[in-house]
Amino acid sequence: MSSLRTQAGRGFVTAMRTLTVLPWPGRDADEPASALPWFPLIGAIIGGFVAMIFTVFYEMLMWPSGGTALALAVSAVLTGGLHLDGLADTVDGWRGGHTREQRLAIMKDSRIGAMGAMALVLVLLLQFVALSRLGLSRPVSWIALPYILARLAQVQLAVSLPYARAGGGTAERFVTGARSGHFLAALLLAAALCYAIAEGWGLGFLLLSLVLTSGLRRWMRLAFGGITGDLLGGACVVLETVGLFLLALIGPYVTLLLYFQP
Repeated sequence: MSSLRTQAGRGFVTAMRTLTVLPWPGRDADEPASALPWFPLIGAIIGGFVAMIFTVFYEMLMWPSGGTALALAVSAVLTGGLHLDGLADTVDGWRGGHTREQRLAIMKDSRIGAMGAMALVLVLLLQFVALSRLGLSRPVSWIALPYILARLAQVQLAVSLPYARAGGGTAERFVTGARSGHFLAALLLAAALCYAIAEGWGLGFLLLSLVLTSGLRRWMRLAFGGITGDLLGGACVVLETVGLFLLALIGPYVTLLLYFQP
């Protein structure tokens, strides 16, 4: 039992160090894939920072656009821009290559092309607009939901797809070591977090996330033959953006429903 707790603790350390730039004491897990069950919790931490900064600027300083910009900047800094870089590489590879091998080769290039830069601008614009509108909605804690579910999506993809790059890569050990038990643990943790934040609404968002991720999974298998670190990062940004935009779309109406509940 003590050994299991130790391994679980090391898995959390690895998850924190992999998904954020926050310094965290302790030893990394022997098997990187043991960090996967903790991914939704790391998403909750990142989403909590975003919600807190947004709330401070919106409620106390009455500057929603400033709070939105700073919250998105903090999210990018906390993750070291890792997922945004993955999105840019993914779009460059997808649009620039005609075969799986060409797409993977383009993604390995550290330079960002025109398509990747365009994707970054559009995604950040969509996130900015969505987060700004969420000032009209309550509770603001729901902002954490897309960040939780985006990290659950990473686990779902890592467990269900083979590693696509023959030469290996930074995410290879996460993917090759991923097991269904990792996804089940991450799913239960994500469900608990979503229910604690938004009750039934949170579980509804979780189900929608699973469906969207299944669609991404099919596309990645067809276009790339599997998963890579860039694809995991890109999927994370896509789920965050869709989640924030959906919250912004329905948030004010949900607020009214909650207000009139007995």
